[in-house]
Amino acid sequence: PHSFHHLSEVSITFQTPASGDLHKLPPPRIASPPKNSTKFNKQSNAVQPEEIDRARDQRARMAGMMFGLDAPMMTALQHLLDIPDGETGAPGGEEQGPTRAYVRDARAMAATPADVKELPGAYAFVVDMPGLGSGDIKVQVEDERVLVISGERRREEKEDAKYLRMERRMGKLMRKFVLPENADMEKISAACRDGVLTVTVEKLPPPEPKKPKTIQVQVA
Repeated sequence: PHSFHHLSEVSITFQTPASGDLHKLPPPRIASPPKNSTKFNKQSNAVQPEEIDRARDQRARMAGMMFGLDAPMMTALQHLLDIPDGETGAPGGEEQGPTRAYVRDARAMAATPADVKELPGAYAFVVDMPGLGSGDIKVQVEDERVLVISGERRREEKEDAKYLRMERRMGKLMRKFVLPENADMEKISAACRDGVLTVTVEKLPPPEPKKPKTIQVQVA
């Protein structure tokens, strides 16, 4: 777990540079807490959440001025950078919010478009997996009824090549679907052609209607 020293008041000074002098920006300066401040507690090493948020927002505003981005965008990026990498929560069992692994999976699912079709006897899941072959894609069922489709695109690395522009998206691709009750878990097939994966899940046969039953009652 990360340890923080207590900060009472954080102030960041920023001087607007002349045109062409962005590389000469002065580093941020953090002021020392006043000795008589009522907010400073010598017996505590914890940083209050509102102080962390205030420092994060100030860093975001300064970074936004440097890179030409607005404050909300830089604040969102800063929140992502501050997400813990592990799955454990805060001391005492409290949750810290989404982890980096959760954010990576969420981004992968958002970047993987899919169509779901219902056919007379099956369900079809059509997923875009550009640049991946059949050997690069994993299809499995988790938790009994969760269909998980995943893969990863990697950039080709050559020693004698130097990238002048990098725009193609690389990384993880993923989609998850909760299968309906009438999906047959034993009859799932998949085929990948031209970067498009089609997963077919057959339906269970409908239950046979109950035949009317006649009971003869003897009359005394």
